[in-house]
Amino acid sequence: MATVPNNPNPKQTGPHGSYQSTRSTAKVPGSATRSAAARRTQARVRGNQVFLFDRSNYMWILIGFACILLGFILMIGGKSADPHQFHYDEIYSFRRITLAPLLILAGFAIEAYAIMKRPATAVNEDAPDAGLPQA
Repeated sequence: MATVPNNPNPKQTGPHGSYQSTRSTAKVPGSATRSAAARRTQARVRGNQVFLFDRSNYMWILIGFACILLGFILMIGGKSADPHQFHYDEIYSFRRITLAPLLILAGFAIEAYAIMKRPATAVNEDAPDAGLPQA
């Protein structure tokens, strides 16, 4: 029976104790090997902090959250004072059955737009120090 050599990092060993190569996914700014997806998802850098979104993205996120919250608020209610009475018009009203769910769906669509929207200011990717904080 073969023994497996001691490896300080067990995550780098395969099923038979051999080293599995791990490819580095780090991208060098300005490199010709950067993929289009890596260029599109370039993070915004301000000082030492990295922001994925700008102010407009966060505003759209808040607008979408407000639409979702308003939709749920419009859906609440319809309770009768007498539990033996059923108010069909109150429970199945246009507001609760149509308007509120459409508002919630619109809120989720706004959230998706806010996440997918590219920020207005883009980092110049052709510059050798693109994406690096300025000293």
